[in-house]
Amino acid sequence: MPSKKIEIFDTTLRDGEQVPGCKLNHTQKMIVARQLEELGVDVLEAGFPVSSPGDFKAVEMISKEIRKPIICGLSRAIEGDIKVAAEALKYAARPRIHTGIGTSPIHIQHKLRSTQDKIIERSIDAVSYAKSFVEDVEFYAEDAGRTDNEYLAKVIEAVIAAGATVVNIPDTTGYCLPHEYGEKIAYLVENVKGIHKATISTHCHNDLGLATANSIAGVMNGVTQIECTMNGIGERAGNTSLEEVVMVLRQKFKGVYHTDINTKGLTETSRLVSDSMSVQVQANKAIVGENAFAHSSGIHQDGVIKFRESYEIIDPIDVGLTHSEIILTARSGRAAVAYKAKQIGYDLSKDELDIIYHNFISLADSKKYVSVDDLEVLLKKTLPAVV
Repeated sequence: MPSKKIEIFDTTLRDGEQVPGCKLNHTQKMIVARQLEELGVDVLEAGFPVSSPGDFKAVEMISKEIRKPIICGLSRAIEGDIKVAAEALKYAARPRIHTGIGTSPIHIQHKLRSTQDKIIERSIDAVSYAKSFVEDVEFYAEDAGRTDNEYLAKVIEAVIAAGATVVNIPDTTGYCLPHEYGEKIAYLVENVKGIHKATISTHCHNDLGLATANSIAGVMNGVTQIECTMNGIGERAGNTSLEEVVMVLRQKFKGVYHTDINTKGLTETSRLVSDSMSVQVQANKAIVGENAFAHSSGIHQDGVIKFRESYEIIDPIDVGLTHSEIILTARSGRAAVAYKAKQIGYDLSKDELDIIYHNFISLADSKKYVSVDDLEVLLKKTLPAVV
């Protein structure tokens, strides 16, 4: 049986850009959009057109130039929003309007000051109106993570009947545990009439650090589109990380699910987004962090030098790097020192290594790490004494 494709919906330029200080100018947005197209995303959410003239222009510009992915514009379930989104998307080869409304008791009572019946009416009206402009309409049930499953099923069934081609089940506040989110998707698959007519999408936030896990739980229960951002940027604690879900599917579900992402472009794209938005990627970030393929412990270094898979489940080449990094520190062993020395042209004998290592430890104790230049100076000072 062929593996099932999971579509990657990238919202770096919409939800990701909502992070304070991450605002991009039009040139920067186009550069990132081109890179995302090259990476192979299926859907590119270019912005929220009604939010500002600048966002409208950016969506319009991206719609004109980016041709491979679906170009998506966000709107609230308000006619004015939808009309502006449609206008911004008019040049897109494959436009999608993404509209929706809150469905949880908290949103309905406190934010929208409405009722469940009225929310369903507004949802139907929004999808129907969006369908008058484009064929591809995605509906988001905001705060679906805290929405009762039975009521959520009624909303989703109603919008599919109204013509929604994609139904987005957001864990907007990052509240769900993976098994809870998976069960929510399974409930919809089993109880929504016409669910097979629509793509089911995740949009998980990372408030409890579970966005990636929840998205994967969704896939395991019927989701075929994951909404995510590069480096996991986004509101508050961020969104599902594109690089994480793509590599989880590649490493853990090979032959079951696949994406069309060119994984060798992940590191380059991560760095471009980080530089453009001035948001540093934490060093221990999975897949694209500076330390994701770096080893400083002597035990780990020895294992990786002998057989990379001893401590790495992903080949760094697969995400756009050339090799793993052996970082020399006071915790490094002889094997790491010999390995790094050989890289710069010193093939040390056992006696030479013993002397070098004694001096290396003294140096390493005084520094956070020993650079290649530091090591070469140490070798040049020490080796004559060996000979």
